Amino acid sequence: MISCHPHNRPERSLALAGPGVQGNWQHRGTTRMCSDESAFQPARFLLLVGVPVVSALLLVQCLRWHCPRWLLGACWKLDSQEEPVAHPTPLPENESSRQCAPATLPEMAAFYQELHTPTQGQTIIRQLMHKLLVFSAREVDHRGGCLMLQDMGISLLIPPGAVAVGRQERVSLILVWDLLDAPSLSRAQGLVSPVVACGPHGASFLKPCTLTFKHCAQEPSHARTYSSNTTLLDAKAWRPLGRPGAHTSRDECRIQLSHFSLYTCVLEAPAGRDARKWLQLAVFCSPLAPGQSHLQLRIYFLNNTPCALQWAVANEQPHGGRLRGPCQLFDFTGARGDQCLKLKYISEGWENVDESSCQLVPHLHIWHGKCPFRSFCFRRKAANENDDCSTLTSEIIVTMHTFQDGLETKYMEILRFQASEEESWAAPPPVSQPPPCNRLPPELFEQLQMLLEPNSITGNDWRRLASHLGLCGMKIRFLSCQRSPAAAILELFEEQNGSLQELHYLMTVMERLDCASAIQNYLSGTHSGSPAPVRGAAQENQGLELDEKL
Repeated sequence: MISCHPHNRPERSLALAGPGVQGNWQHRGTTRMCSDESAFQPARFLLLVGVPVVSALLLVQCLRWHCPRWLLGACWKLDSQEEPVAHPTPLPENESSRQCAPATLPEMAAFYQELHTPTQGQTIIRQLMHKLLVFSAREVDHRGGCLMLQDMGISLLIPPGAVAVGRQERVSLILVWDLLDAPSLSRAQGLVSPVVACGPHGASFLKPCTLTFKHCAQEPSHARTYSSNTTLLDAKAWRPLGRPGAHTSRDECRIQLSHFSLYTCVLEAPAGRDARKWLQLAVFCSPLAPGQSHLQLRIYFLNNTPCALQWAVANEQPHGGRLRGPCQLFDFTGARGDQCLKLKYISEGWENVDESSCQLVPHLHIWHGKCPFRSFCFRRKAANENDDCSTLTSEIIVTMHTFQDGLETKYMEILRFQASEEESWAAPPPVSQPPPCNRLPPELFEQLQMLLEPNSITGNDWRRLASHLGLCGMKIRFLSCQRSPAAAILELFEEQNGSLQELHYLMTVMERLDCASAIQNYLSGTHSGSPAPVRGAAQENQGLELDEKL
């Protein structure tokens, strides 16, 4: 028997190493294994592996005791099954770049103060707090008043008696051009009007106020107004306002307001019925200058409302784009067909730069009122390709077809565009100026327009004024097709050099005391004067003047 180390290290090492090592030791019992390298190999292994593991466990325990709770959550949440990771909701493509820091209280106060500061009858277009807004504001007393956004088809009427005697209220009318504030719609719903806000939010009056704005639904009974009882800077909470068709006429929404908030109109067709709305197709491009090698056309697919077209005009201003020709109407259906735009003809001397002559607009971009556009870029051909190129490329003629995918054989619109270098875009051609005429004060003009615009059952509205000015039935029907018949009649009165005293007399004869009172209040505030009868000479020549105008 070979004697080992006095402390019996091999036995203790075998006990720690396990039965596998013990068997190996017994099998090799005839060999001398008392060397230091063989005796200490398992112990060294335990020291090399065990010490780092124990140290790591102690370090983790210390982190649990001393580290902040949020750090532990970030480190250990992946291993926890009780608290799954909440993935953030992905933003739409057009919203991802709009993230910004929350507004501070001073910024919010300045935002609302600017919106509610009287604008002296002017319509302001301005970007505030990352929102593109069109607004007008004024002070209103017990006599009432009206606000109108110029060229937008939007108005707000505060009737007499809505404000208590002796009080003055600041009110504002705001068109929201920020598409992010529109309602979240399903595929079956379509946006057919702008988002309009009346301020200050939550304001109430003694009598209901009337908000009017345009819509483009083909069937008014399918259009439903919505309201969001929130401020402009808060997250919107849109809710239906009455049943479909309750506040809509042929092309207009008219809402009686008990308090001020945000409003819009959504197209909701009943089950089994096709929902349709009117689009306006607007073509924009920059002037064609001599020697210009490229020209780009942009075709907008807009809701058929005045404010949608004005948005496109404002969007084109930084690029120098101008509207080319009148807009064309398009019957757009909610059948989920994408809109196709095909290039069919380019005049000689020009070529299409784009690889494809057909472009698609996603159906929901149009259906949800996102105001999309598509563009074509054209290039002059090289002069050596055609000997007569210098004469042919001084103008460009383009023809395009547009239709919904799958409906090409049923319905299609043809867009034609023509531009030449001879056109003077910077300055319009001179026209013969009419003799100067008396202009109504802008604020009074808007107030009278608002009072005369609504159709009265008795006909005592703008139509009665047209009759007093000598218009016949056919001309009155012609004016009824205008965007604002009342404004057209008042402009006609101005062109006849009518005075305020004469207009006051006409309103008194018509028994429109509200209009007469508005004129009298203005006269009392500016200069004194008694109303004079209408001039006979003006009445005698009205027939010839109106025939020439209409």
